[in-house]
Amino acid sequence: MSDGLYVPLHDGDLSLALLTEAHREGLRVACMQDDAIWDLYPVSYQGEAFDPQFEALLTGAPKRRVYAILQNDTVVGMTAWIEQGPPGWSIEIGNTFITPALRGSGFNRRVKDLLITHAFACGFERVGFKVDLRNTRSQAAVTKLGATREGVLRHERQTWTGHVRDTVSFSLLRDEWPKPL
Repeated sequence: MSDGLYVPLHDGDLSLALLTEAHREGLRVACMQDDAIWDLYPVSYQGEAFDPQFEALLTGAPKRRVYAILQNDTVVGMTAWIEQGPPGWSIEIGNTFITPALRGSGFNRRVKDLLITHAFACGFERVGFKVDLRNTRSQAAVTKLGATREGVLRHERQTWTGHVRDTVSFSLLRDEWPKPL
């Protein structure tokens, strides 16, 4: 994947670092800070589930390029580019988790601004997001970015808890993004 997309990104105290083994324990600690959130995710990063999931992130499966999110060199979460659509045309931002202490602080908005601006600067035409229908907080955050709610993918997947998930699809197009490229 030589599209220039998966590179380290920075904005003040915020860094998006290419995920490596060096981030394992920091991400484990970050993920342990919110037991309840994992019920809304397709997979769990809690307890014994963490190491196998981390290994999957390191290998890029399925078609993911994962970042460790750092604030002042402390791992506070993760996010990823997920292949979506024709190469170089459309990309999804997903697999995002940010520690509870930073939620509602504008930090997630900074992460998304950095990623979206970079994707469009790399020539992508569309950035997508998929959110569990039950996750109203994340839906509101994606809407605040200016993304369009495209619809609901009914019974899109079964999560690790056995829940059959309906997934809300959102997107932003290059000409809808207000940031300078």
